[in-house]
Amino acid sequence: MAKLILIRHGETEWNATGRIQGHRPVSLNERGQQQAQAVAHRLKNEPFDALYSSDLKRTVQTADAIANLTHHPIHTDARLREWDLGILSGLTRAEAETQHPNAYAIYNDSRVNDPIPNGESIHNRYTRVTTCLEEISANHPNQTIIIITHGGPLGDCYRRATNLSFDKPLDVELYNGGINIITINNSTWTLDTWGDIDHLKDIGSMGDWEGRK
Repeated sequence: MAKLILIRHGETEWNATGRIQGHRPVSLNERGQQQAQAVAHRLKNEPFDALYSSDLKRTVQTADAIANLTHHPIHTDARLREWDLGILSGLTRAEAETQHPNAYAIYNDSRVNDPIPNGESIHNRYTRVTTCLEEISANHPNQTIIIITHGGPLGDCYRRATNLSFDKPLDVELYNGGINIITINNSTWTLDTWGDIDHLKDIGSMGDWEGRK
């Protein structure tokens, strides 16, 4: 069994303006940096055994804030990245709909099995993320692991832990800097905590992830 503390990276300017990020190396904005510091101070006295992060800039910056206080090394893994949105990355929703209407429809309708051109499908993302977390948990039996990732992968984890099928809408918020806890015991996932943002009450956090990927 492993306890996974899952955290979405701090806010970026592209989150705030609704620009599609995908795998682009976008930095935290000022509020995102404050969120990263807040979650770091929240966790600095939380005993944990390892710190993992997506290798994208916004997640590594968030992990850095934690590592600077706890002195844990950061283990990056590209499998923890956000949905690869291919030709839509870097565009606003309006630009994406105008320039790539077919790809935008896949994105906007969350079509599970259709890949974005030059990117991947939601099912591809779900498989790589859940496989990665089961591998991490197997490598850290009876330990607590902090993992910094993105909105899409967090949604995948929620679906896996609650057995929420893809034909049902995701019914939870995916807060920047929010704390979510899942226990993995072999192939059994259990949701323990979701959307804890008590540490962000003076900073705030967007929970409306849909359309801000």
